[in-house]
Amino acid sequence: MSYFPQVEKIQFEGKETKNKFAFRHYNADEIVLGKPMKEHLRFAVAYWHTMTQDGSDPFGMPTNERTWIGATEMETAKNRVEAFFEILEKLGAEYFCFHDIDVAPAGDSIEEFMNNLDEITDLIKVKMDQTGIKLLWNTANMFSHPRFNNGAGSTNDPEVFAYAAAQVKKGLDISKKLGGANYVFWGGREGYETLLNTDMKFEQDNIARLFKMVIAYAEKNGHKPQFLIEPKPKEPSKHQYDFDAATTMAFIQNYGLEGDFKLNLEANHATLAGHTFEHELRVAREYDALGSIDANQGDMLLGWDTDEFPTNVLDVTLAMYEILQNGGIAPGGINFDAKVRRSSFAMEDLLLAHIAGMDTFARGLKVAAKLIEDKFIENVIAERYGKWSSTDIGKSILAGEEDLESLSTYAYKHGDTIKLESSHIEYVKSVLNDYLF
Repeated sequence: MSYFPQVEKIQFEGKETKNKFAFRHYNADEIVLGKPMKEHLRFAVAYWHTMTQDGSDPFGMPTNERTWIGATEMETAKNRVEAFFEILEKLGAEYFCFHDIDVAPAGDSIEEFMNNLDEITDLIKVKMDQTGIKLLWNTANMFSHPRFNNGAGSTNDPEVFAYAAAQVKKGLDISKKLGGANYVFWGGREGYETLLNTDMKFEQDNIARLFKMVIAYAEKNGHKPQFLIEPKPKEPSKHQYDFDAATTMAFIQNYGLEGDFKLNLEANHATLAGHTFEHELRVAREYDALGSIDANQGDMLLGWDTDEFPTNVLDVTLAMYEILQNGGIAPGGINFDAKVRRSSFAMEDLLLAHIAGMDTFARGLKVAAKLIEDKFIENVIAERYGKWSSTDIGKSILAGEEDLESLSTYAYKHGDTIKLESSHIEYVKSVLNDYLF
């Protein structure tokens, strides 16, 4: 059965095409900076927003029309596997991501949940073997169920901690079974409501304790994917321990997890943290911790996680610049953690939205590549900091030849002749527009 019988495999037709089921910019085999475009971009489709999101919001009932709903939860879950791989094949996406609860019903007990996971991931493995599509990452949903009201790793209840550990163990077993390249932790409830009843150090010690159990089990199990922590500042917890890239890196370094954990960064989470996406990517890159990204965008007029498909070419260009400067993102990838808008409720919108996101990243990749080839940003930065390499005082400071006494002497002699250079930042942005358009 085909869930999208009216749509053939999406092909690249160029920007002049009027075919809405065609790529205008994403040409998978086009060579950019010596590699095919698909190797730079490593697109993945998210199971949760694509297959389980229903179009509801805090103020409205579901709107999405979906033809894979069956008579039982397990029938629906099996239908979703078929529909999902049809979407992947028609888009030419080579990777996918999922939470455990996305693919299999929780049932009435932990045993039933684990059995359901086994049955559905068996079907997923068959489809993977048939298509060659790979698992970019999976994860355990340890935030939706009421048992995680006070966190998973950070919970005040050791029985909940044990349940979380069992869920993660199963996730790692599934990762091994499906050959997952990465495994993600998003601590949706790993935070606190008020310090009046919270032991922050104890909670973070326990999160680290769980992560160290994860490392030990992965080594014992003979399958150790790249572990990723996904920062987010709020929603649902008021004070989340993984607020942003810098906060999360402080946690990783504090607990000695640098060799095993990197970051999975999301554009909309950067917005909620008060940062740009490229800021978060730069922080991770400078820590050698840029592992993977979730591709989406937020609505600047709304204060919550809207998870829109990325269509802003400037933002994506600056993100791709950081990724290219990082030497790429493998074994991570670009996962569309994005959902169609409430008004885009038709089945075909799932394909059209991913086409829009893939085309936007293709455009961003090509512009970022041109910026790197021309050394445009590098030259702007080099000129701004040029006095450090062109003046005697700059060179001697960098060489470690100065101290407070010698620099004070220099300042008394030359301090009144300091001449600052303008950044001409408006001109720089104007030239950047020339690259974009």
